[in-house]
Order: sequence, then C-alpha cells, then structure tokens
Amino acid sequence: MPIDYPPTLQRLIAQLKSLPGLGPRSAERLMLWMMQTGRDRVPPLAQTLASLASEVTACDDCGFFIQQGSACLLCHNPKRNSRLVCVVEQAADVLRLERSGAFHGLYHVLGGKLSPLDNVTPEDLRLEALFERVKALEAEEIILALGSDVEGEATASYITDLLRPSGITISRLAQGLPAGGALDHVDELTLYQALHGRRKVD
Repeated sequence: MPIDYPPTLQRLIAQLKSLPGLGPRSAERLMLWMMQTGRDRVPPLAQTLASLASEVTACDDCGFFIQQGSACLLCHNPKRNSRLVCVVEQAADVLRLERSGAFHGLYHVLGGKLSPLDNVTPEDLRLEALFERVKALEAEEIILALGSDVEGEATASYITDLLRPSGITISRLAQGLPAGGALDHVDELTLYQALHGRRKVD
C-alpha cells in the first residue's frame, strides 16, 4: 500500500491548491510550513476564515467589501461626486485608485471581466446593476478603469455600446508610458497607446 500524508493533510492540500496561484507543490509547501513552524498561527487563521461569511459582505451599490451591518464609506460620503462613476474589475482596484488620491467620485466593481473562454458572460458580472445605478445617480461621466488586455477591451466595448445611446460621457484611463520610464524599456503596444493617447502641452 503506497504511503501518503494522513487524510486530513491530504484534504488541506486539496483545498489549498484550489486557490488561485497555488499549485500542488506550493500547496504542499504551505501545509508543511503549517505543520512544522506555523502551528500556532493555524487557529487564528482558521477563525478569521470562518468569520468571512458572517462578517464581510459586498456593498449592494458599489460592490466594494464592507463589514456586515456597516454603511459603505465610499457610497455614503457626501464629499464624493455622485455624478462621476469609475468602473473597475475588482475591489482591489478601488484601493489602488484611492491611494493615488486622484479620484473623488463613486466606484462600481464589476467582479471580473467578460471572458468567453472562461465562460464569464454579462450575466456573471454586475453590469445590470451598473446600468441601473447610472440612471439612478443621473451620472454625467463613466470612467472605464479596466485592463487593456483582450477581456478588458471587450468589457469596455460592451459597456460603451449599451451606455452610448443615453448620451452620457464615457471615458477610459489613459494608457502609455509609465512615470519615469524610458523608450528603450517600453514594448510596442504600450508605445502605440502612448502615441495615440498623447495630449497637448499646456
């Protein structure tokens, strides 16, 4: 009979390798760390994971994570411009934009992007909620802060096609050269986008 880890550890490895970015070897290494040096950190980790379902939820309006029973600090901030809505793929994108200090409107988290290969359809994203929210807020501009990959472009085009008849202003984040970047370190696609996204010098 072949020797293997005890059933409990096999189940742990199976659960770990089902997480994004963790393959069988990474899952096994993490299990070994827990058993050999991280045993004292397992109980608080398990407690935190168990509390996720009961203590954390997504805001019904913007989709960003909030504590259960708490108001969303983004949606209920009277200082934010409710006529300006920034559409992002994931909740983490909200934090990146907030840390830049450049945006003071509202957000809308889609929860992903259209991807036929991964069977992600419009019904799988918070697109209907976006369209309803745009009407309710009487938004004047929608900023599509989506990735420039094929899926991101497809999602942006889908949203643009459905919102354009309403007459609302639709914009996308500028793409091109990174701050402090030199041309010899830039790929052709980024350079193409930088040229087409050029602006007049004031």
